[in-house]
Amino acid sequence: MKHIRDQFPIFKKMLPNGKPLVYFDSANSSQKPQRVIDRLTKFYSEEYSSVGRSIHQLSINATECLEQSRLTVAKFLNAGSEEEIIFTKSATEAINSIAESFGRTQKKPYEIICTELEHHSNYLPWHLQRLQGKASIKFIPLKDDYSLDIDKLEELITKKTKIIAITQLSNVTGEIIDVKKVCEIAHKKGIAVFVDGTQAAPHMRVDVQDIDCDFYCISGHKMYGPSGVGALYAKKKWIDELTPYMSGGGTVAKVTTDEVDYAPGPKKWEAGTHPIAEIIALKEAIDFYYDNDFDAMLKYEHELVQYAYKRMIDRGDMQVLCNGKPNAVLSFNLDGIHNSDLSMFLDQYGIATRPGHHCTQILHNKFGLSGSCRISLGVYNTREELDYFFECIDSIKKAVIKGK
Repeated sequence: MKHIRDQFPIFKKMLPNGKPLVYFDSANSSQKPQRVIDRLTKFYSEEYSSVGRSIHQLSINATECLEQSRLTVAKFLNAGSEEEIIFTKSATEAINSIAESFGRTQKKPYEIICTELEHHSNYLPWHLQRLQGKASIKFIPLKDDYSLDIDKLEELITKKTKIIAITQLSNVTGEIIDVKKVCEIAHKKGIAVFVDGTQAAPHMRVDVQDIDCDFYCISGHKMYGPSGVGALYAKKKWIDELTPYMSGGGTVAKVTTDEVDYAPGPKKWEAGTHPIAEIIALKEAIDFYYDNDFDAMLKYEHELVQYAYKRMIDRGDMQVLCNGKPNAVLSFNLDGIHNSDLSMFLDQYGIATRPGHHCTQILHNKFGLSGSCRISLGVYNTREELDYFFECIDSIKKAVIKGK
């Protein structure tokens, strides 16, 4: 995949310490191909205007570019229509938006089901509903092998259960959750499902119609796109029925001193000034997948993570938080070295990793862990980088043992 790696300018320069960059932190935020950077620059230097309000040429062009991005996101997720795509500033904003808006529809105390492996961003917004006294929360438990015990879902459901919030791909264990099965179980009982696709969308084909989820969110900066932009898929039923938790200019069709009529479709949900450049560059990031053979990229990534996982397991000195089916990320602890220290040592070799609990304290607490070191791979990584990583692990371990 050298022809793809060459499209990322950051890998052409050395780090300040003179080491080449080995970037194993894509689950935190991915690097950007030159085409995404160029699209941002071109918009700001040649095309800038606000959208959807003025009728001059720049505004009309910017609006058309933004709507093309909406079409592209709809295609990427296989939504039924671009009218089911709402632009946000992040996946976190998307989750907060639905948590608050959905909560307003509930006239009686209700139950939310989350999981023990959720990223805080798909738990804390629902916790706010609990703080307001509107809801209680139950959790689908993790098994001892770090996998989610989906079979426990049905026994958690009661007549008060109104929505399930669940990730499609864990940012710690790499487990792919059968969210289609979750939706089948939920919908038989009239329960809505919010799927956090932040980690899944960069690393697998997503089909929201096949999943049949009610809501699905993505984050641009984790899929080779810019920071400051996300997208929310919502079934038309919900776009029409729910009242947005933010309101302002551009979201309305009619305003009087007595009443407000909201605009139809996603505009109702997009209050304030859009992150216009970022939305337009998000299209460029998605086109990057298609122009470089999306399926070949996914296959290459999967082979990389399988290779890394096998080497970790074969060592015998790593606790790997995985049920044997890794995808995109590998979280681990190395015997005798704290995860934060290990990440710091690796940085001295030019290797970027992430220590800590990765915004999943519930998961780490479940297994009595203060945190873990995580490598997360992208299409720009190589097997040679992984070999170098394991060489550095050996060097660090020897140095620590010698120092003791």
